[in-house]
Amino acid sequence: MKTIRLNGLTLSYRVVGRGRPMLLVHGNGEDHRIFSRSVRLLKAHFTCYLIDSRGHGMSSPVNTFHYREMAEDMVMFLRKKNLKDVAFVGFSDGGIIGLLAAAMTRRITTLVACGANRRPKGLRPFFRLSLRIGNFFRKDPLRQLMLCEPDITDQELQRIRANTLVLAGQHDLIKRKETDEIAEKIPHAKEMILPGESHSSYVVNSDKLGKIILKDMT
Repeated sequence: MKTIRLNGLTLSYRVVGRGRPMLLVHGNGEDHRIFSRSVRLLKAHFTCYLIDSRGHGMSSPVNTFHYREMAEDMVMFLRKKNLKDVAFVGFSDGGIIGLLAAAMTRRITTLVACGANRRPKGLRPFFRLSLRIGNFFRKDPLRQLMLCEPDITDQELQRIRANTLVLAGQHDLIKRKETDEIAEKIPHAKEMILPGESHSSYVVNSDKLGKIILKDMT
């Protein structure tokens, strides 16, 4: 693993493959290893930067989490590494980070946002209830993040100029209406609802996401 100092924190990342740069960002409570099976396919076509976001994996711990700060980390990473024409692949929290980051920089020219929501109410009620119950018994900053954020505006989504693919499983934790709205607000975005898939089944320790990306981007 390599490390880089950003915003007063040390972030860990791994680089594999060759070709166009691709930044892959995991979800809440995970680390870069969730993409391992898809990266086996992607590394023949892309230089894959697999990063542990702040407070995750081997990156610096933090006491509180905010999506915009995490997006700023990723934009700064691209600047410090001087990466351009970047494909950003984000899952769940990583998808939220990708939406915000793509609104901040033109370095991201392709965005694949998997299972992302633009507001807490975009989560299905049963999942929000489980987060509240868990947080009642034991406060957790990662649960608190999902309960209070994000708040992605129409203007932010409309600023995204990257070629965007909005992905969600048929049985996702995100409301279908929320996924539809994100795709509708981003100029020229495509939406793909994956039959029979859950929030994470096509991403975490699966090569399905890699196959979708290769079919769409190569």
